[in-house]
Amino acid sequence: MSSTDSRILITGAAGFIGSVLAGALNRKGYEQLFLVDDFSRADKNRNLEDKRYLEKIDRNRIAAWLEANKVDVVFHLGARTDTTEFDHEVFDRLNRQPSRLFWEWCTEHQVPLIYASSAATYGGGEHGYSDTLEPVSTLSPLNPYGLSKQDFDIWALEQEQKGQAPPHWAGLKFFNVYGPNEYHKGRMAS
Repeated sequence: MSSTDSRILITGAAGFIGSVLAGALNRKGYEQLFLVDDFSRADKNRNLEDKRYLEKIDRNRIAAWLEANKVDVVFHLGARTDTTEFDHEVFDRLNRQPSRLFWEWCTEHQVPLIYASSAATYGGGEHGYSDTLEPVSTLSPLNPYGLSKQDFDIWALEQEQKGQAPPHWAGLKFFNVYGPNEYHKGRMAS
């Protein structure tokens, strides 16, 4: 199997970062993409125009889909990113729970995982902006979104210490990303 035959799952695929990743992978010859998102928002559909993929999967049925299918790598970029939302349950349902689902599935099936963390975990920056692992548990996010990302970062590190991790994994702390395909974000667009 050539590398471009890899079966790649992208969550948040109709969003800004996910759709740009899908396009970049297409340009490199990857077309066996499985795109996961809430596809009920028609305004995000144009982000997927001209993208080549095998299937769109509603985020609410991803657990069952994963049990019946195989992928070679997971890019988990989907999340609720609204820093003005203060309902912790929203972030539990849309950020923490799916992240744990993908981590556990990738661990069980030995599939690499790349997930989106956030610079919002750094809070006001009083502990710096280091890429090292030591300060993760000391960070002080300023909102429930940042806290949901920090909670998962801490949980992921605890899982790795127990030997319960995907074979390769990385959490990417996105700062203020902006560009094409973010028009649907309204007041949260950069």
